[in-house]
Amino acid sequence: MDIVRERPKRTRRYVIAGAGLLALVLVTIAVSRLESRPPSVEAGTLMIDSVRRGTMLRQVRAPGTLEPEHIRYISALTAGRIEQKPLKPGAKVLPNTELLELSNPDVQLEALNAEQQLAAAKAQLITNGTSLANEQLTAQATLATAVRDSAYAARQIQALKELDAKGFAGRMEVDSAQDRIREANARLAAARNQVRMLSDGIDQQVAVQKEQIQRLDAVVNFQNQRVASMHVVAGDSGVLQELPWELGQWVTPGTVLAKIAQPGELKAVLKVPETQAKDVAVGQSVDVDTRNGVVTGKVARIDPVVLNGTVNVDVTLPATLPPGSRPDLSVDGTIQIERLDDVLYVGRPAFAQTDATVGLFKLEPDGHTAVRQPVNFGRASVTTIEVRGGLKVGDRVIISDMSAWDNVNKVRIE
Repeated sequence: MDIVRERPKRTRRYVIAGAGLLALVLVTIAVSRLESRPPSVEAGTLMIDSVRRGTMLRQVRAPGTLEPEHIRYISALTAGRIEQKPLKPGAKVLPNTELLELSNPDVQLEALNAEQQLAAAKAQLITNGTSLANEQLTAQATLATAVRDSAYAARQIQALKELDAKGFAGRMEVDSAQDRIREANARLAAARNQVRMLSDGIDQQVAVQKEQIQRLDAVVNFQNQRVASMHVVAGDSGVLQELPWELGQWVTPGTVLAKIAQPGELKAVLKVPETQAKDVAVGQSVDVDTRNGVVTGKVARIDPVVLNGTVNVDVTLPATLPPGSRPDLSVDGTIQIERLDDVLYVGRPAFAQTDATVGLFKLEPDGHTAVRQPVNFGRASVTTIEVRGGLKVGDRVIISDMSAWDNVNKVRIE
């Protein structure tokens, strides 16, 4: 007897399973093609700005301090120990105001030795002058004797010649008289030469000793100045800014003892980042915020070297400054670089750089979503930057830091 097999039911089951599997694949493909939900960002944490066209001021902002325009440093001329300190920083001083009193016995001893050497040289000049004068008088007496002997010999030879002509004198007597007159004339010439040499020698020796006295006198003056310098005076009118010494401390020559500034003449020294210093030029206008008011100055000098990533820029200020302006006061300066007319610009994002292309999130018309948009930037200022491509007037972009969403191209704003 034949048994009927249930093939139709099994076939239907396979068809249903295949249809279900196909539906599952189709659903999976459809779901995979759906766009994922973009992350959400709180609107209160965002800075949003609109693209504008008009005039943009290029500026460089930098911190700095107020410093005196004219500063006088007082240095030690000699070593010494600080014995008195009558003033403290902040006091007003005059050129003859004493700031410190030093002591150094060695300096005083050297001054006394120099004075002693000067006195000895003066005494030696007097002694030598007396001795030379005596020698000169002796030489003059010898010259007088030689003149007398020469004259006597001349008269004697004349008389012998007359007697010889009459036959009353011998030839030997005449020859002896001629020898005596030659000897007398030689002694006379030697005496005259001796007097002349003594006169010239006296003048030269006195001149040399006088020059030595002048040198010793200069040494005495120098030593006296060293002694006087131990009473340290201001040397100029102004305000005592620094006097970082205590009683008993030892200072060496060349050590800066004090710092004096002339009141009312201050300048601002701004520390401009080295990447922005290339745009700064002498004569540019600068707005300086002193915390008690804003004053306008001009760039006077740009330091040629870079120190710790910044360039020092000196700014001259008006004579009248807001109350409370004093040396070492922290200030903020804004340097006006140039004026750009009829340009497209927007608020400067924190990460935007000059002549660079970056991605900004541009808000959609609904205001609830923002899509990343590549933007080409141009010249930059402190708070604004030029837009050269990627945006148009009226576009709203997020300029706050969005680095946390670098891996997405769209965000929701809630």
